[in-house]
Amino acid sequence: MEKLEPRVAVVVFLVKGKTVLLGRRRSSIGDATFALPGGHLEFGESFEGCAARELKEETGLDIDDRKVEILTVTNNVSLPEDPKPYHYVTVFVRAVLGDPEQVARNLEPSKCDGWDWYEWENLPEPLFRPLEVMVRSGFDPFLKLPLS
Repeated sequence: MEKLEPRVAVVVFLVKGKTVLLGRRRSSIGDATFALPGGHLEFGESFEGCAARELKEETGLDIDDRKVEILTVTNNVSLPEDPKPYHYVTVFVRAVLGDPEQVARNLEPSKCDGWDWYEWENLPEPLFRPLEVMVRSGFDPFLKLPLS
């Protein structure tokens, strides 16, 4: 039997005004759900570096490196009925665009149907499960962090 190991993902609350950037996934995990941009942490990479790299790879967007904040970390384990078991430790960061005039492009069409900005109070459905759990818990990526 294959030994399953947790993986680390970094996802980005890219904020503009009161909106966040979301894309509709094309994946064996969470297909057709709306999710934040992000991906797997590479060996030796910082959370902030991973966030900037993944965002650039997926959307072509650059963030302001001086304004990246770690918001929270979650432990996401697949439901027993999921056909493909997974366990992700997910680091959520908040970032803003380096240049607010940039436009998101869909650079990985095999993984995403496209990117758009959504008001936090009016998110599309269905949300990718880790994001949905955060939203239902009352999490707000726009709140000022106590230590920032």
